Amino acid sequence: MGRARQTFERRQLGLTLRRLREQAGKSQHAAAQAIGKARSRVVQVEDGEGTLPPESLDRLLDLYSVEPQERKTVRALATSARKRQKRRAYVDSLPDAYQRFADLESHASDIRAFEPSIVPGLLQSPSYLRSVISSWGGIFTNSAPAEIEQRIDYRMDRQSRTLHSDHLSGIDIVLAEHAILDMKSDDSLFQDQLEHVLSLLDHRESLTVRVLPVGAVSNPACGGGFTIFGFGDRGSPIAFSSVVHGPSVYLDDAEDVGVLTRIFDRVCELTLTPGESRAFLERALKEV
Repeated sequence: MGRARQTFERRQLGLTLRRLREQAGKSQHAAAQAIGKARSRVVQVEDGEGTLPPESLDRLLDLYSVEPQERKTVRALATSARKRQKRRAYVDSLPDAYQRFADLESHASDIRAFEPSIVPGLLQSPSYLRSVISSWGGIFTNSAPAEIEQRIDYRMDRQSRTLHSDHLSGIDIVLAEHAILDMKSDDSLFQDQLEHVLSLLDHRESLTVRVLPVGAVSNPACGGGFTIFGFGDRGSPIAFSSVVHGPSVYLDDAEDVGVLTRIFDRVCELTLTPGESRAFLERALKEV
């Protein structure tokens, strides 16, 4: 069977199956044997360029010892991958959407991200993460201390997976001065977060951070944040639209991603240069 067109749904399914296989410590050859196919078939599916019939999918899930709840989610992903509907956006309303976001993030070749009033996820220090997640107390039902620590551990693992990814060639992040000013009421948090960003810049040549000053005129993205994932020659780019709460929203239509790319480029025109941004952060740190 030839390679099918890579769609967002097939890519989600493929990345999920790749992660489950790696977590189970199984090779692509073992997966191919389990479904009675050549290894190339497993490669196609994991690359988002094919799907599997239900019986073959179940054999893989058995091989990977997938728990019932996650098995149900993977089956739903597979159904969506086989029956793509015409739409401008894909809304991921299945359980563990955060994990599929992390799969995309860690397999991207380049990432561009902007948030209007919070430090973007890949730049967040552990103390900043704890502050943000702890502030959810009383809003979400699962905000017990153990759950908070699990969320922090997951976020830090997600950062590590992405920043150390073999696929990654560049990360371009716009850090709003609003997010920096919001931390000034806590000197310890402020210092730790700025030191964390500067340390990342010291150790990650692929990382670019640009500061968007307060009062930047005609910012086309002041109403919300977004992330654009590029995949080089491994697939077309995908955009993620940030939401305060609710299902994850993705755009993979070329026209929509193109609009967000132009918006990001415009935002970058309003920022300090990377060198000026670093100097800004260093001056702010000295003032603590």
